[in-house]
Amino acid sequence: MQIIFLKDIPRIGKKYEIKEVANGYGRHLIVQKFAEAATKESVARIKEKQIIAGDLKKIHADILEKNLKVLSSTVITIHGKVNEKGHLFASIGKDEICTELKRVTHIVISSDSIILDRSIKEVGRYEILVVVGELRAKFIVEVVGTTRRYALGNSKPKA
Repeated sequence: MQIIFLKDIPRIGKKYEIKEVANGYGRHLIVQKFAEAATKESVARIKEKQIIAGDLKKIHADILEKNLKVLSSTVITIHGKVNEKGHLFASIGKDEICTELKRVTHIVISSDSIILDRSIKEVGRYEILVVVGELRAKFIVEVVGTTRRYALGNSKPKA
């Protein structure tokens, strides 16, 4: 039985791939909505979807490339509470960097794309590498410390 995969199934088939499978397994995939039977009409429709998906992938790649170029000239400032030696009380990791990057530049980057050897634990400037596929960009994260006792809200608790 020939089927068209509607979703990626690891080690079996990718979305929109046409593949020959056993009848029982094909029926199981169709019932689970992971695949559909490969008829002339469905094959033509899937070919059309593949073309559209290829165009969208190209557009996304162009937008990503432009965003990474903008990112390479970006300096992001993150504030953190520090002790007298300049060490942060809470380290800054990939997730905090992604959140601040989105807030400042409106560019959404996955934390998996950020290359960070270890969490940032001290005040200073750090060069961060972003790798998305084969595209690479670097930007600067500047960690500024706050030594005030009541950094959040800048007010003393009431007695």
